[in-house]
Parts: sequence; C-alpha cells; structure tokens
Amino acid sequence: MTRQIIGLGEVLYDVLPEGAKLGGAPANFAYHASQFGFDAIAVSAVGNDALGDQALKTFDNNGLKYIIPRVSYPTGTVKVSLDEEGVPTYTFTPEVAWDHIPFTPEMEAVAKQARAVCYGSLAQRSESSRKTIRQFLDATPADCLKIFDINLRGNFYNKEILHENMLLADILKINDEELVTVSRMFDYPGLDMNEKCLLLLRRYHFKMVVLTCGTNGSYVFMPDGETSFMSTPKVEVADTVGAGDSFTGAFTACLLSGKTIREAHECAVKVSAFVCTQKGAMPKLPENLRTL
Repeated sequence: MTRQIIGLGEVLYDVLPEGAKLGGAPANFAYHASQFGFDAIAVSAVGNDALGDQALKTFDNNGLKYIIPRVSYPTGTVKVSLDEEGVPTYTFTPEVAWDHIPFTPEMEAVAKQARAVCYGSLAQRSESSRKTIRQFLDATPADCLKIFDINLRGNFYNKEILHENMLLADILKINDEELVTVSRMFDYPGLDMNEKCLLLLRRYHFKMVVLTCGTNGSYVFMPDGETSFMSTPKVEVADTVGAGDSFTGAFTACLLSGKTIREAHECAVKVSAFVCTQKGAMPKLPENLRTL
C-alpha cells in the first residue's frame, strides 16, 4: 500500500458573500498536497444531506481521495465575513458532522500507512472527534510526520488541548495572531516573536516551528538555530481563505519529496500567494507551481 498524506479533521462549507465554497483546513491541506502528485486523503465526516452529497462530489471532481463517513448530523457550515483586505472572520455552526467523526477500521488502516498527517484544534472542540484524532495519531508509524496546524477559531480550544496536541507533533504551524494568544495562555511574557517560537521549539522538541505573518512574511525555525525567512509577495488579493492550508500542503509535499527546508518554504510562499489571488480555498494550481 502506498503511504499517504492525510488531512484529518473538519470538512465544512465556507459561506462567503458570493455563495458557499467547500473548505475546512484538513481537506484544503490534503487537496493542495495532492496537486504535487502525492496520494493525499481527507479524513472527516459529513451529514446525510445535500451539502454532504455536494462535498463528496466536489472531492470526486477534484480527484481528492477521502474517508468521510456519513453521520446523523448536518454537514458543517461556517459563515465567512471578509474585511476590506479580504481577511476572513468565521462564525461556526454548532453540533455538525465533523464534531462526530467516528474512528473506523478504514481510518485505522490508513493511519498505519500514513507518511504525514496534518491536524488542528478546531475539530477537537468536541470530545468525540478529539478522541478519533488521538486514536488516528496513535495508530501512525513512528516516522510519520505529524503537523499540528494550530488553527485557533472562536473559543474552541483551551490550554490543555493545545499542550496535548503540541506534545504529539513534529511540526507546529502557527500564525502571528495565534502566537500572541498561545504566549498569553502559556505565560510567555516579555519575549519577542522569535524568542517565543524558539521557546516552543525547545519545550516541545519540534523538528521545526513554522510562523506565518500575513503580509509581513513567514519564518521556519529549526533546532540547530537556523531560521528561514521569506517575504510575502505582493498580489491582488481575492480572499485569503485557505491560503494558510495551501502553504502547509505545499510545504509538506516539498519536504517529503526531498527538498530542503528553504526550498520547501519558498514553494509554500509562492503557492499561498497564488491562492490569495483566487476565490475560495481549493483553486487549481498552475503547472509551474506544481512541479517539484
């Protein structure tokens, strides 16, 4: 069996001003990793409803594999409001399908073959899906690359959940606003941004910490003291929905293909900049960006 890249967690519809677009960070991640030729799978749950039908059809049309059971809750939706710069604010519907992801034998079989898995905090707002995510991670091989894309939303997280998930991860992906929140929560006062990332790197023994700062660039911090910085290209922004997930998907695909951290970082920046120029979270990348 081919070893896969897994996006684990929520599948939902981003309800944008111009209509509903399929998204959810793990599915976005898997979709973008798959565009680099990797066998990527989205793992989640949808409802027995029209949106659930539409979600699976969209994945089929985009060639994205999935393990997404149908459950007796509605398919997830989130209302997305965009400010003048295209930056989103999210309002999530409670008690939806991705709050109740079952851990199935098919999921366990895929977990045992996973080459990389990306997961976040949002799908762990419910005990049911949090348990499934933990079971999935526990079933992965020792050399599976575990990426915790922290993805803080609303009040759907706490210190205990973040601490437990960071202990499980090889890579932490976080943005500058989330870093401020985590620093306050973990009582890291008086430190600058770099020092906070290095402290997290050492405390949790990460292989790297990836920090994105929107238009102010992005960083990759490594245990040997090396840091990769890339400025953010200036582009005409349509919206930023899914840009961070495309960054993580491209970065992971490049790492697994043998690229250096610097090369993977550069590719991720270019991909996420392109996604910002498109509407929705799952645009098709042009050929020049998909060539490894």
